[in-house]
Amino acid sequence: VTFTENNLSSQTEPLSLENTLWSSTVVASGTIVGLVIYTGKETRATINTSQPASKTGLIDNEINILTILLCLFQFFLAIVMVLTSGLSGVWWLNFVRFFILIGSIIPISVRVNLDFAKLVYAYQTMSDPDIPGCVIRNKAIPEQLGRISYLLSDKTGTLTQNDMIFKKLNLGNINFSSDTVDIIQ
Repeated sequence: VTFTENNLSSQTEPLSLENTLWSSTVVASGTIVGLVIYTGKETRATINTSQPASKTGLIDNEINILTILLCLFQFFLAIVMVLTSGLSGVWWLNFVRFFILIGSIIPISVRVNLDFAKLVYAYQTMSDPDIPGCVIRNKAIPEQLGRISYLLSDKTGTLTQNDMIFKKLNLGNINFSSDTVDIIQ
């Protein structure tokens, strides 16, 4: 980059990390002549300010979808009941009454029971003597354990502490255990 001061002298400065100012830089003294190289959605500052994705379990997502569908069904059913009773009088008050009467279609106790069961499963997993030191920090972990499709192990042993014991292998319709490993070899 070439800078010219008052049309008298020009000075050439290469662009490097030594003369780069990152986002949110504060200059203590002096002035700066700057050139913006790139701004957009994929800059480091923009990516770091985005909200993290909400982590919910699959059962929570399924119950949320079912609750929305039941609420829409309840709304539709209240409209049908208002139409069948006639639109005479204060029809919107009848709609509110029917909507409240049909409110038991959406079972809130399912959500409460599910959350309580997750707490019990987490407590039982943490107090299991076969897995000492286990700490569950997310209530969705026990439900996700039942949905495991693939088990990937690490060669470094950071996750397993180099202590893996073969219990059982299921390949389609064939089950192998530690007693039947000789058949494979």
